[in-house]
Amino acid sequence: MGSASFRRSVRAAVLALAFGLAASGHAAEMFKLEPVYQDQKLLGPGAAKGAIIWNHGRSVSTEDSLSPSPYYMSLLQEGGWDAYRFNRLREGDTLQDSSRALVRQVRELKERGYQKVVLAGQSFGAFISLMAADQSDDIYAVVGTAPAAYGSFSEFYDSFRRNATNFYPLLDKVQKARVMLFFFHGDDFDPGGRGERSREILKARKIDHMVVDQPPFLTGHWAASTGLFVRRYGECIKNFLDAAKIEGDQDCSGSWGMTPSKQIALPSGYQPAAVKGSATVDNGFIGTWYGFYGNGREVLLGVEKVKGDEVTAVYALGPGLSQDQKAEWVRRSGRMSEDEIVFKERGRNTLRYRMRDDGRLDATWISADGKVSMDTTLRRID
Repeated sequence: MGSASFRRSVRAAVLALAFGLAASGHAAEMFKLEPVYQDQKLLGPGAAKGAIIWNHGRSVSTEDSLSPSPYYMSLLQEGGWDAYRFNRLREGDTLQDSSRALVRQVRELKERGYQKVVLAGQSFGAFISLMAADQSDDIYAVVGTAPAAYGSFSEFYDSFRRNATNFYPLLDKVQKARVMLFFFHGDDFDPGGRGERSREILKARKIDHMVVDQPPFLTGHWAASTGLFVRRYGECIKNFLDAAKIEGDQDCSGSWGMTPSKQIALPSGYQPAAVKGSATVDNGFIGTWYGFYGNGREVLLGVEKVKGDEVTAVYALGPGLSQDQKAEWVRRSGRMSEDEIVFKERGRNTLRYRMRDDGRLDATWISADGKVSMDTTLRRID
């Protein structure tokens, strides 16, 4: 080979290597696997039950790689799974590229010694998780919540039905992973009917599965990100992953939120006003009322005394999901109108309760500064 040709060959090789390194570096920036909880030590392949990779959604306007991981990932890590999340920059986040990159991450975790690798995902993340399970038999299970990749009814009507028509072929090609799916009422990305059709496909394929379709109390595309979701379904997800065999498509909602747990704190000797007797007028509000907020905290209102339009009640909360949210109770004084009680005291959160036609209470909590509020419905339990 002549010197000129040799120099051209060397230059081409150097450029190719440089381009390959640049492309590799760009890919590393686009896709990144990291522990969900940076301040907690992972068990490692030898001690963990396996690794679970959380896959976030995809927004057209913001970086979902910055979004928080769902609460149930903490429950799974506490249960012996090493929890990771696969961050993807919006610029290169496509179904094809992201699912292939995800498969590579699964392979690397397997090579590091994890016996089981689980993929969990919300919306777009659920889609790429199933696509990865179509491409690889290294995936032990997929947990998909509100799967969607083609926009909402209101903004992308022409394509949003593909969230169903393109979803079913994914289920029909899953290699061997067990599959758990959640579909929520009021999800603007859901064309409807996907729960039953998903069951049919997975059952025909003899894939171990569980499909939770339109569960009560949980609504909207982001229902799986709430504290209420982990309260009602966190243990179910953990059991689905831990079980040696899934016996049919079972109901797994549990009983949380149906009756007050032992974690609710009440004052010693608490009794609702109706029990105390004749000094109190029963106007329909007297008694003990129970429910829960979307953040996963139980709430109890015990009306102790009504005199004219003055009301005294115990307001109690169960523990929250973080360690600093302890069970607590406080006694409040408020005013009553014909169909509403309002507890509004200087420097304290405002509580509003309105009687419904069905005998329950619409309840609203408003922060002391008025910037945050929560709504729920309470039912009488005494």
